[in-house]
Amino acid sequence: MNNSMYIAATGMQMQQASVDTLANNLANVGTPGFKRSRVSFQDLVYRDMGGARTGQAGQVAAPAMWQGSGVGMAGIIKAFAGGELKQTGQALDFAVRGDGFFEVTAADGTPAFTRGGTLVVDKEGYLATSEGYQLRPAIHVGSEASELSVTAAGVVSAKLAGQSTASELGRIELARFADTSGLQAMGGNLYRPSATSGDAIYGAAGEGGMGTVAQGWLEGSNVNLVDEMVSLMVAQRAYESSVKVIQASDEMLAMSNNLRK
Repeated sequence: MNNSMYIAATGMQMQQASVDTLANNLANVGTPGFKRSRVSFQDLVYRDMGGARTGQAGQVAAPAMWQGSGVGMAGIIKAFAGGELKQTGQALDFAVRGDGFFEVTAADGTPAFTRGGTLVVDKEGYLATSEGYQLRPAIHVGSEASELSVTAAGVVSAKLAGQSTASELGRIELARFADTSGLQAMGGNLYRPSATSGDAIYGAAGEGGMGTVAQGWLEGSNVNLVDEMVSLMVAQRAYESSVKVIQASDEMLAMSNNLRK
């Protein structure tokens, strides 16, 4: 049986998955806080095509013949290398310098984590993401607060109505993970922990290995256009190679069918 077509087909499928992932990276090159993804491949199960033959005195006369079945996807891994920080001067733009995530409350009430972005004061007066997910622990600012400031240690202060000096409103805590590559992407720059990432490790900004909070800055995407374009061309060439294998196998089958005695 000619297995080359099926083996080449797995190569085409995996390279298509790689191209899709690269396309998503390129589409989000301007998305604040976006983290690039890459496809991890693994070879599929091998089959014994003949087995080792044993010669005299138990010595192996010929090695076993194992044939692979193609390639499969081991996973899609997020690379959490830091992106370039860009100064915006906006009081509600935040980024993390170094290791750490902001914790928010997702729509289903469970904790989610983000590297930052533009925050807002929601209708209840709490700091929240632009999608409406409140920071945890919750920090109430109020609609009439002014001159909001956040220190590198995450201390939030603002002038409240009727006050001439700023009052401390709370402190932003950060979270980090043993294996950030295991975080599950939810979209909207939000991530959820998994068994691979482990549970969140909480701490104050600037302490215990945590990064610091940068007010008036946004973290850019960590997508490198040159690297992504090179990877895209490599994936395209690998796809074309698999197509040529299928074409060659088809020609061999055609020649076999045309054999005459």
